[in-house]
Amino acid sequence: MKKLEVLQKYFGHSKFRKNQEAAIDAILDGQDLLMILPTGGGKSLCYQLPSLVMDGVSVVISPLLALMHDQVMALQNSGIEAKMLSSMQTLQESKTIEQELKSGKIKLLYISPEKLGNEYFLNLLKGIKINFFVVDEAHCVSQWGHEFREHYRMLHILKEHFSNTSIAAFTATATHMVQEDIIASLRLKSPKIIKGVVFRENLFLQADYKLGDGKAQLVQFLKEQKGAAGIVYAFSRKQCESLAKYLQERGFLAKAFHANMPNEEKKEVFKAFLNDEIEIVVATIAFGMGIDKSNIRFVVHMNMPKSIEGYYQEIGRAGRDGLEAKTLLLFSTQDIIQQKRFIEELPEGIYKKSAYEKLNAMYKYASSQACRHKAIAAYFGDTIEPCKSHCDNCLEANKNAIDITKAAQMLLSAIYRTKQSFGIHYVIDVLRGSLDKRILTNKHNELSVYGIGKEHSKAWWLSIADRLLELEAVGIGEFKVYFLTKKGVAILKGQESVSINEKRLQISKASKKSKKEPSEPLEFEDRVFEALRALRKEIATKEGVPPYIVFSDKTLKELASYLPSTKEQMLQINGIGEVKFQKYGEAFLEALKEFIVT
Repeated sequence: MKKLEVLQKYFGHSKFRKNQEAAIDAILDGQDLLMILPTGGGKSLCYQLPSLVMDGVSVVISPLLALMHDQVMALQNSGIEAKMLSSMQTLQESKTIEQELKSGKIKLLYISPEKLGNEYFLNLLKGIKINFFVVDEAHCVSQWGHEFREHYRMLHILKEHFSNTSIAAFTATATHMVQEDIIASLRLKSPKIIKGVVFRENLFLQADYKLGDGKAQLVQFLKEQKGAAGIVYAFSRKQCESLAKYLQERGFLAKAFHANMPNEEKKEVFKAFLNDEIEIVVATIAFGMGIDKSNIRFVVHMNMPKSIEGYYQEIGRAGRDGLEAKTLLLFSTQDIIQQKRFIEELPEGIYKKSAYEKLNAMYKYASSQACRHKAIAAYFGDTIEPCKSHCDNCLEANKNAIDITKAAQMLLSAIYRTKQSFGIHYVIDVLRGSLDKRILTNKHNELSVYGIGKEHSKAWWLSIADRLLELEAVGIGEFKVYFLTKKGVAILKGQESVSINEKRLQISKASKKSKKEPSEPLEFEDRVFEALRALRKEIATKEGVPPYIVFSDKTLKELASYLPSTKEQMLQINGIGEVKFQKYGEAFLEALKEFIVT
């Protein structure tokens, strides 16, 4: 069967997304592949489709059982022979799958990396026709990655035991260092490297300084989501439980999820979230990596993550269906202190230095006034234009801006007059008139800038310094010494002005509670969508699968918009192929009749 025929029949699409066909062709040509594509870009199809075109079985190595289970269930629902071998199966079930493998009945076999350490299993693989291996979540291979896993580091054994079998490695995030580490660790041979643009145009990015414990900000944000599904990431299990209880008391369908919960309870929460029985999971960062739920509409971080890689991976769990989704990051100085404590416990060396650099980059992103999408893209080595409308900074570029040119000149002058030989905390202490022994010894209390900034707090001045760093008006040299750049000199001479968003200075008070707006009646398209959503839930419950396995939100939105009345029209809808139509088509066509005016 040809590529496009498989695409339509099993996946319900009439054309490939950007980069997909190039990856598929590389696999079909037997070439090693490294694909770096943001979550929601359609990575899974890049290896699932060629498996259906080629003879033999594709072996997919994945980090989490829940992730494998979800993907296998979705493939089986689309009429594709996929199985997983893990501790979840009984001995008899495993034996049955082994027989199916030997007889060529299975197209995709999902396993954990630990499975490859078993000599019996390796010998089993050597006795079957494997067309290619897939390493999913490949960033787990790298010691520089944010989710490094020891068993992934051992995957070089694939090339040792199956030297003539190609490997396709996939990840949503990888800096240049991580990319090189993946290639070396997996021993990929002259791999084709396909890197998608980091920009996720359906994600709205927002970050705010946390006011108190941030709960009021969280509730305000959740009220705007109108019962959509989402994940709230918390720092600890105690915070998870406390937040979940707080949200429940305010009428939200929320549950906690963390590693210390009993397994049965975790399974119940996970299943309830998949099946849309609860709206919000309050979890530690481990949750979400193993979930294939496409209709997550928002992700909230109640604390600052330790790296941009981790943050980008976590927000990538929202909007996987391509529809609009929102993110919110709440952060405070305490978050930085907390993260630094963990780093301080690491042994001295390059890894510890890298951890500090990642944390600093994360803080710079969170506190920045620049386009957030552009900042993330730059971190991963991409260059894009500002998003203009998909992050809070771009939307607020000219709102609540206050002129800080005078304050900037004070700080720049203090850096210059202390001979550009000190760190920013020392310079600010001079500005604020500190009686620190070093200042007195250096006679910096005699400078004209001494004490001229005492009316403001140290945190206020640090915000000014961050803004100047962001504008590249100052640089940081050896021993964290601050120095002026050409732009800094221009500002000091009054040739350029500087502004900052008021919230950056933490001046603004908590926003006044907005009066509750009367709920407006649903538009026609929304009413159709809700009716289809109810039907999807009914079918999913009968079949014992999560609703998004039946149809994604994106598919329901298209059905509600185009109102197809025939099989031919329905097959034009994204996500509906022959297999899905045979299972659900008639039921949805019947439901749509009510809304079609004849």
